[in-house]
Amino acid sequence: MKINALKEKLSSGATAIGPFCKMTDPAVAEIAALSGFDFLIIDMEHGPYGFESAQNLIRAAEARGITPVIRITENSETLILRALDIGATCIQVPQICSSEDALKVVKAANFFPKGERGMCRYVRAADYTSIDGKSHFGSANDYIQTIVHIEGLDGINNLEEIIAVDGIDIIFLGPYDLSQSCGVPGEIFHEKVMSRMKEAVQLAKSHGKVVGTFTESTEKAKMWSDLGVQYISYAVDVGILTNAFTKIVQDFKS
Repeated sequence: MKINALKEKLSSGATAIGPFCKMTDPAVAEIAALSGFDFLIIDMEHGPYGFESAQNLIRAAEARGITPVIRITENSETLILRALDIGATCIQVPQICSSEDALKVVKAANFFPKGERGMCRYVRAADYTSIDGKSHFGSANDYIQTIVHIEGLDGINNLEEIIAVDGIDIIFLGPYDLSQSCGVPGEIFHEKVMSRMKEAVQLAKSHGKVVGTFTESTEKAKMWSDLGVQYISYAVDVGILTNAFTKIVQDFKS
């Protein structure tokens, strides 16, 4: 059976950290691994990826020992299927607002008896038939990890019923879209946003769920970790590179 190192680490109670990625060069996945990150999120929602370029980042991530997560563009059975078939073991689905949305994710990401994922063993996930069908279809449910992205007040207000859906592994709280939903777009540390975020973390943790969120500084990453957030999404590759380049130029000119 395949190993999902991220799932195992989070299940042990440890905290994991990794960046969102928009660059299509597989070197990004290798560099993230060599830097010590636990995972990277291949961002198909806001990034330029197609499934071919995403597949190549998955290959690079696996070769270097870092867990690749794919954030797809929408809660679509077809998109979830394609992401899993190219070898993703972690699927992150945006704009989850209800238990019905969450159940749709679970059904699309799992084979019988947990779900209704389309069956094909002529795919990378089954090592192109090197894994026999019975083993592939029988073990995938154990290592696939589902991450639902709660991004607005609808999702926050329905969080308890979303948490109750069997088969959801991680509750991910998106601060930027939540800030917009709270009427303070972009002000992710506004009291309206922070209070709802902290309440959501406590609720999810009280039900034994792993919680994740996005941050752009190590200080805030440590803050969220101290509050019980285990799945820390740290910034974005293009922003990290921009900041590093800018600092070099500023230091030189000063």
